Amino acid sequence: MAAAGRPGPHWWGTLLYVPLLYGLGWLLSRPLTWIFPGWRADQLDLAGVAIALLLLLASLPWRLRRLWGSRQPWQRLGVAMPPRQALLALGRGLLKAALLLLAIVLWLLVSGQARWLGELGLGALLNALALTLGVGFAEELLFRGWLWGELELQLGARRALGWQAAVFALVHPWYRLAPVQAIALLIGLVLLALALALQRRADGGALWGAVGLHGGLVGGWFALQAGLLQISPATPAWLIGPGGPTPNPIGGLLGWIGLAALLWSRRRHWQPGPGEQTGNDGSDNS
Repeated sequence: MAAAGRPGPHWWGTLLYVPLLYGLGWLLSRPLTWIFPGWRADQLDLAGVAIALLLLLASLPWRLRRLWGSRQPWQRLGVAMPPRQALLALGRGLLKAALLLLAIVLWLLVSGQARWLGELGLGALLNALALTLGVGFAEELLFRGWLWGELELQLGARRALGWQAAVFALVHPWYRLAPVQAIALLIGLVLLALALALQRRADGGALWGAVGLHGGLVGGWFALQAGLLQISPATPAWLIGPGGPTPNPIGGLLGWIGLAALLWSRRRHWQPGPGEQTGNDGSDNS
């Protein structure tokens, strides 16, 4: 629970916090059509997401101080730390992502399911880098930073690990697929969320390793499909994942095996470390 004298987070506040920020971001982005009348609907929606992210960054310190009792909120979230420690954690995460993608690519090439093209334009490269840093940081701050911490305060460290994975998986659009493929992708998303949480736990609470792993997988796979690799249309979805011409490997057998191997390598981190619920800033949340 929260520190003495603090109200602590409640389930309804946790449930409504991000949707309210998203809705406010959507509303604040609507007047942008007066300034940029040529913007498409998807561009306007993206601006709304960006505004919601800014609102999250602005409100998180206040929420952690008031409800978590954290005197150093960014340290508690695993963001603020010495630059060398952050870069090392980020590098380890990126390396793991590269190894997982390399294993998938090698299997596809050796089995004849794909052909190496080695072509990547500057625009695609920049998009891949933006996905690596943008998606990696935003989603890890939200799920392995804020959400996991709130669930720990309400449910305890052991149950919170599984619940953050379940929420992460459920909010992604797996339900748009056919039933079998939807279930396969849902399982892959749970495995990914668990692997990212164990990465943060293995890094002693630092968020940057999870940012590197998550962002590296998203940005790296985008780069591969943007011109580096041509996957045969005949490759079965159960192997490479659903999505047709743009498959998502975490919903296929190859992705499952890679994530399972990563989880196995982090097996000693399944149990919470000493004082995990108190965070890194010395706040008393037990």
